[in-house]
Amino acid sequence: MTTPPRHTRLTFHGPLSGARADQLVTRLAGNTPTTVLDIGCGWGELMLRVLTATPEATGTGIDINAEDLARGRQAAEARGLTARARFLEESATGTPHGPADLVLCVGASQALGSQLPQALGELRRLVSDHGRVLLGEGFWHRTPTEAELSRMWPDAKATDHPDLATLVGLAVDAGFRPEWTETASLDEWEEFESAYLADTEVWLARHPGHPLTAETRERADRHRAAWLTYRGVLGLAYLTLVPVVAR
Repeated sequence: MTTPPRHTRLTFHGPLSGARADQLVTRLAGNTPTTVLDIGCGWGELMLRVLTATPEATGTGIDINAEDLARGRQAAEARGLTARARFLEESATGTPHGPADLVLCVGASQALGSQLPQALGELRRLVSDHGRVLLGEGFWHRTPTEAELSRMWPDAKATDHPDLATLVGLAVDAGFRPEWTETASLDEWEEFESAYLADTEVWLARHPGHPLTAETRERADRHRAAWLTYRGVLGLAYLTLVPVVAR
């Protein structure tokens, strides 16, 4: 049965441009990590780029989505990185795969704990004392209204995300100093969200009578309505965090 292709238009599973990714990789590789841990890695595109830039490094990506992990393994093979990159289908909760010199956690802190302070505490445990954490985490540009929240994800609440200052403060409280703070642009969000739905939208236009059309259309329409509501309200911060060494 023909089904919509999944995420073929996406390079990264988040609002991250190629230009910003290059800058992040250059900065993170400058610390010469030898071990990289990617929490909620998906297909691990950023991890693979870091490994390409750091020939001595090995990487471990953890995720529970088998399809994304298979895509990551294929990409690693195509780039000659199979010997240095492994993709594990497992939960990140309490993971023993650390400490690492570089920990990537982009849009995946929920894999480490239901509350952000707990997840940040886990990230501090998982990074070596002289390493780095790249945290990609949501924040509110402004507090959303009740009407806006009702059109976002199910049971969306204003407490689902902090503002940016609070987010950085929580990272400091967890034992980090923010080496670099940057946020996804509106262009990056629009590129990501459009690419996220593009394959599905084209499939729906080409298969109006398909048995899966009604369900797929409802899901796509719901997602589009949500992101057009949080457009400009929900942000994503990329924080490069340096662990504070215990005295």
